[in-house]
Amino acid sequence: MTRVRLVFAGTPRFAAVALQRLVEAGHEIPLVLTQPDRPAGRGMKLVASDVKTLALEHGLVVAQPSTLRNSDAETLLREAGADLMVVAAYGLLLPLAILSMFPRGCLNIHASLLPRWRGAAPIHRALLAGDSETGVCIMRMEEGLDTGPVYRRARVPILPEDTTGTLHDRLAALGAELLLETLTDLQEGSPQPVPQPHEGITYARKIRREDAVLDWAANADIVHRQVRAFDPSPGAGTTLRGEPVKIWAGHPASGALGRAPGEVISADSDGILVACAAGTALMLTELQRPGGRRQHVRTFLQGCAIAPGERFVPASA
Repeated sequence: MTRVRLVFAGTPRFAAVALQRLVEAGHEIPLVLTQPDRPAGRGMKLVASDVKTLALEHGLVVAQPSTLRNSDAETLLREAGADLMVVAAYGLLLPLAILSMFPRGCLNIHASLLPRWRGAAPIHRALLAGDSETGVCIMRMEEGLDTGPVYRRARVPILPEDTTGTLHDRLAALGAELLLETLTDLQEGSPQPVPQPHEGITYARKIRREDAVLDWAANADIVHRQVRAFDPSPGAGTTLRGEPVKIWAGHPASGALGRAPGEVISADSDGILVACAAGTALMLTELQRPGGRRQHVRTFLQGCAIAPGERFVPASA
């Protein structure tokens, strides 16, 4: 396979998976762009992105501009002398001057079946919506938000117990392989990308912490989707006795007829059964108190006994 000279732009682990495969395939990467280091953890120390860490391990040149909308950024990219640019969960918008700079254009790895879930949080939104499948698209970037034509796409089923974390890992690996196949297509002059259909467009807006507040007045299936969608971050939140609690795992159940939303029906080593809407309930099996770790319900109850009749309420209440 002919090697491609490309600039890579990405920030989190999803992007690092693709960068690793590009390095392994022997593609020439004169420049890697990633977001500036951010404060994180209890000490709020500056932490490098997953992409920066990986790039430096491979001896690649890394730049961390705060914007691409200036002449310095354009000069930096032009001097890289690349044929194309690959973007994966980068976090900065590319202006037209950069989109049109590369002879083979700019490719984006997007974790959805476009045009469904254009935008920042396609994995979370697919889970929250109860989609039965999702996938990855390799798209040629345009000025619009994820509007460009698609070179390759692949579908994956969303399994009943999938979380954003498990789905992320499958899609990251799939996206990296589709990217390599697309680069081969470009080198071999394979068919042009296919425009996205005008029907079925949805937008995956960025996740906010308030999105992760559990709504016990919803059906248990919907509450369960919230729990899965916000694992591993930011965690589905609720409140018990005025103290915030995160719910990490559970499963829908029955037996809540006549019970108020959020009411604890039973609590033992098998789980905490909590009433939801329309007689449905959610059996909680993994929880976390402030300052603690994720715990199986058996361990959780040893440090926080819960009696039937107590109530979980929304964290914002």
